[in-house]
Amino acid sequence: MEIRMPENAKKVIETLEAAGYEAYIVGGCVRDSILGREPGDWDITTAARPEQVKALFRRTIDTGIKHGTVTVMFGKEAYEVTTYRVDGEYSDHRRPDSVEFTANLEEDLKRRDFTINAMAYSPSAGVIDLFDGMDDLDNKVIKAVGDPLARFDEDALRILRAIRFAGQLDFTIERDTRKAMILRAQFLQDISAERIRVELDKLLTSANPEKLMEAYVTGITAYILPEFDRMMEQPQNNPYHKYNVGVHSMEAVKVIEPTTVCRWAALLHDVGKPECHTVDENGIDHFYGHNEKGAEIARKVLRRLRFDNETTDLVCKMVLWHDYGLGEMLKKTTFRKALSRMGADFFPYYIKIRRADMAAQSDYKLEERRGSIEHLEKLYQEITDAKDCLTIKQLAINGKDLIALGVKPGKEIGDILQELLNQVLGSPELNNRETLLSMAESYIRK
Repeated sequence: MEIRMPENAKKVIETLEAAGYEAYIVGGCVRDSILGREPGDWDITTAARPEQVKALFRRTIDTGIKHGTVTVMFGKEAYEVTTYRVDGEYSDHRRPDSVEFTANLEEDLKRRDFTINAMAYSPSAGVIDLFDGMDDLDNKVIKAVGDPLARFDEDALRILRAIRFAGQLDFTIERDTRKAMILRAQFLQDISAERIRVELDKLLTSANPEKLMEAYVTGITAYILPEFDRMMEQPQNNPYHKYNVGVHSMEAVKVIEPTTVCRWAALLHDVGKPECHTVDENGIDHFYGHNEKGAEIARKVLRRLRFDNETTDLVCKMVLWHDYGLGEMLKKTTFRKALSRMGADFFPYYIKIRRADMAAQSDYKLEERRGSIEHLEKLYQEITDAKDCLTIKQLAINGKDLIALGVKPGKEIGDILQELLNQVLGSPELNNRETLLSMAESYIRK
C-alpha cells in the first residue's frame, strides 16, 4: 500500500533515513489515509534522538523536547518529529512520570492507545502494523493496544477518546476495551476540563453524536457530564413528547447543524427540566420555567468545561429562547418586541434550535407547531424588509438630541430612549425625528 503524503513530510523521512535513522509517519495520519480521509496532522516518529533531529534540519522548535518531540519547520508548515520512546509509570492517569528513548519501533507503537492509531508508514518500508490495526479498520472496531486496563491507567482520557473515535468513524468498541472503560471511568476525574471539552466537542460535532449514549451506559458521563445522567433519568409523560429528556435532547443534536454552538445548545436546551418537573392532577408532566433554569445550568456546564465566553453566551441564549412562541400565532407587534429583546441577528439561531427541538418531539399538534414557526419566519422577513426599528440605536433621535432639549446627561436619557423604543416597537411609523422629539418633550414636561 502506498500513502501519499505532503512533500515536506516525505522530505523529513528521507533526510532522517539518509542519515541512518528509521523514520515513519505514525498514528492518525496513517489511519485517516487508509480510510480515505484527509489527515489533519502528519506526525513523524524516528529512532533519532531530539538533538540528532535538530542537527539535520535548518529550522526546528523545541516543542516538547523533554518527551522527545521537535517540530521541523518548512516555511509555515510544521511537522512534529518524536523519538521512539517508552513511557514510565502514570501515577496521575494523565501523563508519564518519566520517558525513556528507545531505538525499537515496536516499543514505541505498543504504548499507543488503539490499534488503528498504532500503525506506521514510510515509502521504503510500507505499512508497519504490529497490532492488527488494518483488520480493525476493516471491521470498524475500536480496540486498545495490548491490555486495555493498562492503556486507560496510563491516560484516562483514552476512555473518552474511544467514544469520540467511534462517533467520528462510526465504529463500535471492542468488548474487552469497553469493559475496561467501565472499570476505569472514575479516573476521568483526574483529567483536565480542557482535554475533556476537546473530546466531547469532537464527538458532538461528529457524524454520529449519538455515540454519547455509549458514554452514558458505560458510566462515563457520571464523571464528566452528570447533568446528562439526570436528563436520561427524567421521563416526559406529556403528549408533546415520546422520549425522556436525555434521548429527546440527543435526537435534537442529531438533526441540528454540526457546529459547536448548535450541537451544545441542542444537547443542553432541556437541561433545566429535571429541576422544574411538576405533575398535574391528570398525571401529565410539566416543566414550567425550564428554559431559564436551563440557561443557568448550561452556563455552569460550559464554564466548568472551560468554553470561551462567546460560545458560552450564544449557547445559553439558544437554551433560553428555544421554546419561545411554541404553537402560538403571535401578532407582529408582540413578535417585534421579542425580536428586539433577542436581537435580529440571533433569530436564525432561534429557528435552528426551535426546529431541532420540534423534530425530536411527538407528532402531537405537529402541523400547528410547524405553522407557528413558519408564521414567525414570515413576520421576521416582513420586519427586516421594512427595516423596522428594533434597537435604541435605530431610533431617529439620540442622546445628543435629548441633551439639546434640556435633559441632563445620565440615566434619564437612557430611560427616555427606552420608552421611545417601546412605543416605536408597537407602532413603527412613529420612528421619525419630528414625532420622537415631540414625544420626548412631553416626557420631559412630566
